[in-house]
Amino acid sequence: MALPLAVTVLMDEATLAEGEIFARCTQVSATEYHVVNSLRRVGHTVHLLGVGSRLEAVVAGLRRQQPDVVFNLTEQFRDDRRLDANVAAMLELLDLPFTGSGPAGLMLCRDKGLSKHVLRAGGIQVPDFEVLEPGNVPHLLRSSTYPRVVKPLLEDGSVGISNASLVHTRAELATRVRMIHRRFRQAAIVEEYVAGRELYVTVLGNSEFTSASDAAPRMATYQVKWDKRYRKRWRVRQSFARLEPGLLTSIAKTCRDAFRLLHVRDYARVDLRVTPEGRVVVLEVNPNPGLNVIDEVALSAEKAGIPYQALIDRIVRMAIARHRAKR
Repeated sequence: MALPLAVTVLMDEATLAEGEIFARCTQVSATEYHVVNSLRRVGHTVHLLGVGSRLEAVVAGLRRQQPDVVFNLTEQFRDDRRLDANVAAMLELLDLPFTGSGPAGLMLCRDKGLSKHVLRAGGIQVPDFEVLEPGNVPHLLRSSTYPRVVKPLLEDGSVGISNASLVHTRAELATRVRMIHRRFRQAAIVEEYVAGRELYVTVLGNSEFTSASDAAPRMATYQVKWDKRYRKRWRVRQSFARLEPGLLTSIAKTCRDAFRLLHVRDYARVDLRVTPEGRVVVLEVNPNPGLNVIDEVALSAEKAGIPYQALIDRIVRMAIARHRAKR
């Protein structure tokens, strides 16, 4: 039996400040609660540490707690999601084993345009796309075929994606791009809309394929992902996919290759579409995706025979083994 460990769960300071939910509450939807509770049930000693705007406070907390491993649940630094890679970089500089992707993987996947360039160079099919920086106008697009999907270049969790993101005319495209530039103060990525079946595929263990779930809507908008009432209203249903063996093999290889090309580690979710002709097209690779018991990673693991508690412990053990292997 594996020995218990001292685990520091690193999370956003605002989450930690919500109260003593991690010690007392038994019914909390927060991912942090489920991870902490699972680690404690396995027998690990768990310490909590919030990440806010003071890097020196985080470093001091880690030195005080002296963990065997850090479970990294942070999503931002100084209220900026684009700085999440810096937290991982700090952990690397402190030579601490930590779960999930390092700064390279987080930075590559954060930039939707850069990640697609890398995937395409590695032989993986991605939607046709173009990045429009603030000040650029949509008539500079190489292709005028529609529909197109317009997204913020650097956001995640479907932030900035709604039904209006699917544009059918040049005027709609121009309006949406200008909105992204104004509201998010970043570039917009304009992608080919790929018709077909949307799959969320979990990769676990730096080499293992677990399972896939099927999403019903035309696009996984912010409301589809996060608003239960919206899903109920529009009868949006998610279920596990039934795939032909040949297609499953193709998807598994594509996801493993994407995982490797983008330097993702431990666990990830690959969002892809399978066209009516059977083409596998990768939309995004998500490092350190949500680990709530109702999120795709946990559901896929359960389907593959890995209960939630075992999944969380497995991620911890993988991080330690990976850290030891590089020494």
